[in-house]
Amino acid sequence: MLWHRGTNGSYDKWADEVGDDSYTFDNLLPYFQRSTHITYPQDESPRGNATLHYDRSAFNNSLEQHQPLHVTWSNFSKAFSSWAVKALSAVGVRPSPSLDNGELHGSSYSLTSITPEEQHRESSQTSFLDYAMRTTDIKVYTQAMARRILFANNTATGVLVTTAGKNYTITARKEVILSAGAFQSPQLLMVSGVGPKATLQQHNIPVIKDLPGVGQSMMDHIYFGVAHRVNLPTASKLKYDPDYAAAAAASYRANATGPLTAAVDLIAFERLVDSVPESMPNSTVHDLKTDFPSDWPDVEYLAQDSWSGLPNVALQQPTDDSNYAQLIAALLSPFSRGNLTISSADASVPPVINPNWLTDPRDKDQAIAAFKRMRKIWAAMSEITIGDEYMPGLDVQSDEAIWEWIQKDAITIWHASSTCKMGGAGDPLAVVDSKARVFGIKGLRVVDASAFPFLTPGHPQSGVYMLAEKVAGDVRVGR
Repeated sequence: MLWHRGTNGSYDKWADEVGDDSYTFDNLLPYFQRSTHITYPQDESPRGNATLHYDRSAFNNSLEQHQPLHVTWSNFSKAFSSWAVKALSAVGVRPSPSLDNGELHGSSYSLTSITPEEQHRESSQTSFLDYAMRTTDIKVYTQAMARRILFANNTATGVLVTTAGKNYTITARKEVILSAGAFQSPQLLMVSGVGPKATLQQHNIPVIKDLPGVGQSMMDHIYFGVAHRVNLPTASKLKYDPDYAAAAAASYRANATGPLTAAVDLIAFERLVDSVPESMPNSTVHDLKTDFPSDWPDVEYLAQDSWSGLPNVALQQPTDDSNYAQLIAALLSPFSRGNLTISSADASVPPVINPNWLTDPRDKDQAIAAFKRMRKIWAAMSEITIGDEYMPGLDVQSDEAIWEWIQKDAITIWHASSTCKMGGAGDPLAVVDSKARVFGIKGLRVVDASAFPFLTPGHPQSGVYMLAEKVAGDVRVGR
């Protein structure tokens, strides 16, 4: 649900890689604004110790078209987040004035895609689809599975669909738009005959278009944490204190307030290559500065007021009646790239996904540096910690011991992207052009995170809506 935008430099890089200046931040801003209706707080510090920072110029509620997606802040501020703001400031990561105007640095109580009154999660269905079903003649096929895109003379003509075991064809009057996500958009292309020639031939799929980049170039963010027992109430209390849990539920039901309205509310961004370059080998620092723009943060911190127990939260929950909190670090400048392929010509058989997290040694350098940085942030919160570090514990000290822990603890944030990457005609791994049209095919676009040329820093939710708005304009005028 976290909502912010990428950096000016990241969109300049996007524009450069796809050869289209319409992807610079200033040119994208109207598309970022078009989907969202923001609800501002009634005063500058409405939630206990939390001071919300934002820039009203980043949003535009006065647009004429309907803006169905609500973004706002939670009605509850976590006690741990207030301490995390102070600790981050103590190490040089100070509060940010805004995360929505092309800069990502410092800490912020993040916007989330939730409704302001009910504090319910917003999605593309609750906003766009439900609205369209009420106000237009859109036809939605439920319990329907797309099996294959159909072609005639290298033109997409429709989709073969199955419902309750019955096959039928939906014919396209103009074009087919594929939005099945970072894993299943490339899968559907491949089972339909668009993808690496050798893969298609292996599964006896007629080759419509040989595109080696389908399923390649996958980028994702992984994260890992450092946990402590703390002497303040956290979400752990919902588990061991029935009265507290009942009061929280009653508050949520009565007026959408209290701890059940809040997920992760505080996030922070830092560029380690600038703040602590000595924490990584010179070669890794050089490559980070060379490959990523100067305003691109390489780590995000999330203040989690509970024990997350990554990667298996169900089996690793502490059983004592203590309050736990965790700092989590997400790597935003990964060099590792994943890929996926198919094991069958049948779209109902899941694709084979190889995320390749942390396989590039430079990502190991970044991960260890981020872990050590989290320990320094925790050291600035000694007033609230109880005992020694809970997880992984002070016996984990050497770089190799830290690395071993990270490999056990790390898990995806579900930011997979770029498996049908956007690029110029000369890019051998590009699948779609700057208008999301599949190379070598007429009447077919891919519009979802798989079409990103790369994963922008931070959370990609706003970028997915931005791309949809931008390409919708191209579709509307027939570009």
